[in-house]
Amino acid sequence: MSFFPSYLNLNNKKILLIGGGYIALEKLEKLIDFTTNITVIAKEISPNLLEFANRYNIVIEQKSYKKGDIDGFDIVIVATNTIDLHEEIYKESRNSRILVNSVDDTAYCDFIFPSYIKKGDLTISISTSGASPAMAKRVRLYIENLIPSNIGEFLKEMRNLRKSMPKGKDRMRFFEEKSDKYMQKYFKQ
Repeated sequence: MSFFPSYLNLNNKKILLIGGGYIALEKLEKLIDFTTNITVIAKEISPNLLEFANRYNIVIEQKSYKKGDIDGFDIVIVATNTIDLHEEIYKESRNSRILVNSVDDTAYCDFIFPSYIKKGDLTISISTSGASPAMAKRVRLYIENLIPSNIGEFLKEMRNLRKSMPKGKDRMRFFEEKSDKYMQKYFKQ
């Protein structure tokens, strides 16, 4: 079965990242686009992850994971090479409302990380439901090259206009026409 596409508001959500290697750093780099309310637990932490975490004031606990460490978190990402640990944490989370992502093991995932493009307010995600993250990345790169570099400014303008105009059909038509003009000007047909 495929994963349902959804965008989560991570404001006021506590995130736990378990792992200190390359893959954990990759997940941390993605999360940082949306929140800094992240704690990392890992016995061994790579210098690159440590440097990145320090740059964003991410909490680091250099220790092995122990049962109960997920308590108080809303989202847990397990990015280790130990499949038994992925399974253990996933099973532990079943008695709570904690969402779990076990990197490279969809059997222990409530959600997956899509490949995504983020330019200002525009976020586009691409997923193969775990079948081929490499293909999702290739599709992302293809689409990313199609998006104009000034789309962030355009969306900022649109956001400000939406605040100043009353809701209704006229506003909807105005935004559709403005979007069409932008598309005709900047997107290659």
